[in-house]
Amino acid sequence: MFVNLPVTDLNRSKAFFERLGFSFNPDFTSENGTCMIVGDDAFVMLLTEEFFKTFTDRPVAEASEGTEAIVAISADTRDDVDRIVDTAMESGGAASKPPMSADGMYSRSFADPDGHLWEVVYMDMSAMATA
Repeated sequence: MFVNLPVTDLNRSKAFFERLGFSFNPDFTSENGTCMIVGDDAFVMLLTEEFFKTFTDRPVAEASEGTEAIVAISADTRDDVDRIVDTAMESGGAASKPPMSADGMYSRSFADPDGHLWEVVYMDMSAMATA
């Protein structure tokens, strides 16, 4: 899966997500965008707004003023959820919603510097099976 997101400052966005622990595929990185590796089959293309516009005839939404999508990523532990979101806040992200915890599921949310919404989720499958 590839999710494409427009960004206003590619270097700022790349640095932000590097601080959260993500890496980038240099084969798909240029002055127009970069490929953030989320998982074995999951990637986020961070594209400059001008380059992003070449893929659509529709106007680009202002992410800080509305919601175009919420990108959810999985974490291995509750501590990983907290580490990622705390690092996002320390690196220029903004709080989105209060933490949620129920039936073996724990999540926290943040907005990246461009206003895109992200949710980091941990699911304890053994606890969910008994809920």
